[in-house]
Amino acid sequence: MAAFLTKHGYCGRRPPAQLLTRLRAAPPGLCGTVEVEARRDAVLALVGVLRALLAAIKDLDRSVVAHLGEHPDAEIFTSLPRSGQINAAQVLAEWGDCRPAYADAEAVACLAGATPVTKQSGKHTAVSFRWACNKRFRQAICTFADNSRHASPWAAKVYADALARGHDHPHAVRVLARAWIRVIWRCWIDQTPYDPAKHGAAHKLTEMATTAA
Repeated sequence: MAAFLTKHGYCGRRPPAQLLTRLRAAPPGLCGTVEVEARRDAVLALVGVLRALLAAIKDLDRSVVAHLGEHPDAEIFTSLPRSGQINAAQVLAEWGDCRPAYADAEAVACLAGATPVTKQSGKHTAVSFRWACNKRFRQAICTFADNSRHASPWAAKVYADALARGHDHPHAVRVLARAWIRVIWRCWIDQTPYDPAKHGAAHKLTEMATTAA
C-alpha cells in the first residue's frame, strides 16, 4: 500500500496501514463478473475524465503565465514575495482590476474569506469562519500568504504571532492573508509594485533585526 501511494503521489495525511485497515473493514459488495466489469468500466471512464481535466488545467496554467505580463497590474502582484507566476495570476484574476468595485481593503478580505463573520444578538457575540466567499480567491490568497512567510520576515512574524495566540495553521494563514490584503490594497490603489523598504512594518522589523545583530 505504501509503495502504491508513493507511486501515485498520494498527498493525504492517512498512513498506509490505516487506509489498508479501512479497505479490509469495508462491507463486501455483491460478487459477480458482470458487476466487476461494470465497476471497472465506470472507474476507467472517471480516470479518462480526470486525465482530460488535468491536461486542460495544465494548458490553462501555461496560457495564464503567457498572458500575465500583458495585464497592467501584473507587476504589482508578481512583486509580492514568493508569489510566482501562476499564483500571482490566480490572485490577480480573482482580485480583479476594477478599483471602484471595493470600498476598502476590508471588502477585499471579506470577498476572499480572509476575515471572520461576527454575529451579535443582544449581549451575545459570536465570531465564526466565513463560509460565504469566493472560494477560488481564498485558495489563491492563502496559498500566497503561506508561501510568503518563507521569504518575508514580516510575514513570518505575523504567522508566528497568530500561532502564539492559539490559532491553528489554517487560521494563522488566513490572519496573514488578511494582513497581506491590506498591503496589496495600498499597492493596488497607488498602482505601485510592492517594496519591502516602503512597507512600514516590514522595514521596522528589518531595522530591529539589524540593531540586535
